[in-house]
Formats: sequence, C-alpha cells, structure tokens
Amino acid sequence: MFDLPFTFSSLEAAYAGGTAPEDIVEEVFRRIEAIGDPGIFIHLLDKEEVLEQASELGAFDATKPLWGIPFVIKDNIDAGGRPTTAGCPAYTYQAGEDAFVVGNLRQAGALLIGKTNLDQFATGLVGVRSPFQPPKNAVDPAIVPGGSSSGSAVAVGHGIVSFSLGTDTAGSGRVPAALNNIVGLKPTLGALSATGVVPACRTLDTISIFALTVADAYTAYQAAAGFDDQDAYSRPVEVADLSPVTTGLRIGIPDSASIEFCGDSVQEASFRDTVALLKAEGADIVEVDFTPFYDVAHMLYEGAWVAERHTVIEDLMKENPEAVHPVTRKVVGAALDLSATDAFRGFYRLKELARKTEPVLAKLDLLCVPTMPTFYSVADLEADPIGPNSRNGTYTNFVNLLDMCGLAVPVSPRSDGRPGNVTLLAAAGRDGFLASLGTRLEQMAPHTLGATGWALPAPSDLLPAPGPGEIAIAVCGAHMSGMALNGELTGRGGRFLRAAQTSDAYTLHALAGGPPKRPGLVRGPAGSGTAIELEVWALPATEVGGFLAGIPAPLGLGTVELSEGTSVTGFICEAAGLQGAENISHLGSWRNFTASAAVNQPVVAAE
Repeated sequence: MFDLPFTFSSLEAAYAGGTAPEDIVEEVFRRIEAIGDPGIFIHLLDKEEVLEQASELGAFDATKPLWGIPFVIKDNIDAGGRPTTAGCPAYTYQAGEDAFVVGNLRQAGALLIGKTNLDQFATGLVGVRSPFQPPKNAVDPAIVPGGSSSGSAVAVGHGIVSFSLGTDTAGSGRVPAALNNIVGLKPTLGALSATGVVPACRTLDTISIFALTVADAYTAYQAAAGFDDQDAYSRPVEVADLSPVTTGLRIGIPDSASIEFCGDSVQEASFRDTVALLKAEGADIVEVDFTPFYDVAHMLYEGAWVAERHTVIEDLMKENPEAVHPVTRKVVGAALDLSATDAFRGFYRLKELARKTEPVLAKLDLLCVPTMPTFYSVADLEADPIGPNSRNGTYTNFVNLLDMCGLAVPVSPRSDGRPGNVTLLAAAGRDGFLASLGTRLEQMAPHTLGATGWALPAPSDLLPAPGPGEIAIAVCGAHMSGMALNGELTGRGGRFLRAAQTSDAYTLHALAGGPPKRPGLVRGPAGSGTAIELEVWALPATEVGGFLAGIPAPLGLGTVELSEGTSVTGFICEAAGLQGAENISHLGSWRNFTASAAVNQPVVAAE
C-alpha cells in the first residue's frame, strides 16, 4: 500500500482487486504525516470524516469515473460546511454548500481530503504570498512551489492525492504544475462553473486541474464540466473523449528573436529537445513572432483587470488594509489610480492586440511554449517579490485574455535534474485535442511522476472520437464504408472513426418490403441477442438534421450500446416494424447478409 501509485488506473485496479476506499484514506493521511509540510493545507478534514465519505461509497462502482479517488481543492473554492479563506483569515466565511464543480466531482465518486494554501486572493505565480506558512516545492524545497495554486500542486506532486483543483487567471494552473513535475489542465473559460469560487478576475477566471498524468487530469475535467445556469459566465463546452491525434500538425513556437528564457540555457535546451520530439512525430514546426502575445500578456496587470481584482476585496482594502498581504495590496492597490475611462481604453487596446494574433493562430493547429522561462528560488523572491513573479507569467498571462485553453505537460527532466515541462495552447473548445496530444507527448518524453519516483503508467488505447462541432453516429446498414449509401455520410462531411460491435442485447433483421431490403436493429434485454457489426462515423452537427430527415419509418436515431460498455447515437428500429422481417442476427452484420443474399436491387435512401 505504501508504494501504490495514486494514478487513476492504479487505484481502479486496486479497488477491483478488493482494496477498500477506507484503506486508501488511511494511506492518504499516512502520507500527509510522513511528508510533514504544514504549509500544504489551510483546512484538512478530520480523517474520521473522510473515512465516513469512503464508507458511503458502498460497493465498488466502475461506472463512476472517480470512485474512491482522493482529491483536494484550493481554498478559494467552497466545500459545504467548511471555511473559505482565499488565503486571508480576515476574509473567511463559512460555505453553505459545495461549489458546483466540487459537487460534480463528489457525484462521480471522488473523496475530498481538504483545502489547500494559495497566493492570497489568487494573486501571484510564486506560491509564497500567503499569510499562512507557504508550502514547499515537492521536487526541491529551495524552488518556489508556484502560485497561486501552490498547495494544490504540491499535494499532487507528493502523491498525497490523485488530483486537485486550482484556479487559473494568469497561469496559476500551469506554472505550479511545471514547478512540481505534474500536469496542469487549464480548460476553456466557462467550461467549469465558477459558482462557489472566490474570483480573482471574474471575466478571466477558471478552475483548473492538477494530476499526475494527462489522462487523469482530463478524466477529472470530464467529470467536473457542465453548464451552470447560476453562473453568468458558464457556457456549454463540448467535452469530447480522448482520441488519437493525426500527424502533420502545424505547431507554432516563439521564433528565435522573441523566445525568452531569462538567460537559462538549460531551460532553452529542454524546450528545444521537446520541440524536436514533436517534429520527429511528423509535426510541422512554425516559428512565429511572439511580440503580439507578449503585448496581450502585459494587459493583464494594467488597467481593467487590476480594477477587476479590486472589486473582490474593495471593502477589505478600505476597512482592514493590513489584513491583505503587502505584495497583494501593492498589486491590487494600483486600481485606486484608475478610472472607468482607463478601463475602457484597456478593453479597446486588448481587442486591437488580439486582432494582431488572429492571422498567426489561423495558420496553426496549436502553440507549444515553455511553461515558464526559468526557475526561481525562495531566496530570489525574498530579494525581489515582483520581478520573478512577472517573468513566470511570460507564456501564461495572455492565454485567458485570448480565450484559449492550455495544458502544461511534464517532459523529460532538464540536464540539471529539474523538471521539464511545456504548455500546449489552442483555441477555446479544443481541450480534448490538447489532452489527446498531451497523452502522446508525455509518453515520448520519459519522466517520473511529481516527486514520487513512480513510473509513468502505460498508455491506454485511445478510440477515435468526434471533434468539436461533430456528433458520433453508428450505422449498421448500407451507410457503412463501401456500401451503397455511404456517400450520404461522406457528402455531408462525415468522417469514419472506427469499426465496432453492439452489445449482446441486439438482434438484426431484414425488414419486409422492398426492393431493396432494409436493416432493422432492435434492442432487447441484456444477453438476449448477439454482437452486431457496425461503424461509428463523425458527422458535423449542422448536418445531422438533414441526414435524419431522410430516414423512413420504422427506422430512426436512438442510443446504441456498444460491446465495450459505452453508447453512441445510432440507427434503431421500432419493434412494430418487425412484422414479416427476417432475423439475420446469426450473420453478424448487414454486410454479410447482402453478400450471402446477393441483394443487387437498387438501393433507396434508407439505412
């Protein structure tokens, strides 16, 4: 148990083998004690309470993606019945209920362990701007832990928990990941509800996710995501499954004139090595002038967005300014010299700068950047609390201002042993695409997980999946590849994803009438039928209505259960349409039926 990696796959295997979630809880608290860093948690739940959470899970339930998975949350996110401090004792309030995202994670079976330390009011990228004792970097205590989500990143880096929640406005879900040798997933803005989160910049904030592997971070993201009509900034974002990534991607990197490493040649070499791996995988590496992105980044701590931070703590700054950390007070206090006119000028300037980045991004599939230019020590921050923090945001500050999603991915250690890490960036809604590429990249660049020494687990086989704006549709008749109606899919922009089979609950029938004959797929009780071959295609969502309009009764689209336990939208037949039909289930597919029956009559536009 002491050596059990807390990856999702390891825990799932342990649970399937009979380990009880109470055993994992005991191990979590043993690790907390063994690590002995009082700066990680602001509020740690009592072990007995977490054991009660575990006992309430009941029997192992593999349908819950996070069943028995331990996690922690940054202490600007609410847990029902617990204090929320945002890193400021004077600001503390008692949360009445879980934040929307925390509730989703608990519904998926995750076990909350506690609430973690942070740069006060989520202002900072260094992790030492807290009135509480700051946590120590999991990999090297001399290095800053990274902020503002310091405690959440350190807890995962030590393997105390499997994943954690941070927040990210300027890079707080990415920089701490790089510093602690873990994954940092910064999703599309609005994909994770902000209900129950103390904002830093409400228009730019998002909850972020730390984990030991990309797949784990993305699984947690899928469980956490969902539209929340109580959050004015929530928006429906498609959360696609991970799938293999095509070769020949056009990946933008900063050109030699604009790339910045603050004189750190070791960091530069590490980044170049990672770029070489991507190029060896078939990527087209495109060097671009990053000046427009840096110009956008500078906007984050100018004008409108400093004033937005001030809206959160305005009363506290007036009534009890000494309760605010001196550096935070200095940064946010700049808002007092700004006017509404300044704010609007900032909005205009951002739009102008964003327009300059559009033609660059339009020619690329994604960007790959160093997560940060260099490493800073705790001593560096004591000497200069502002400069290093600003430089940590070189490649992160512009991302939310441009409405992009991001993924910080650990790669092979630098030549000096410090963690290697790059960040992949893409347009809003492409979180699944980044994670799919990230799963490949982490395997290409061997490394251990966090500070644990655990080996990276073997990758799972990824199934091709629909992309943003596409819907997966299963076909089992003449729309399959090479058959008479396949052009109705390809002509509407359909993409073949994979061959598959139904579960054993289905029967396949050649319906009465014709010519030509038409197939009817009918579902019965589990085990009452046989596996029927089909194909899964991705069809643009805009084309589905027109496609459906051409399907005659008794056929229609419904939910088809697949042999691997998943389900997909596909052709089904009403039971009433089976009168006079021939049961051809023993042949296993419509393709086999047409071959055996030599059905050569003209085919009408029906599945």
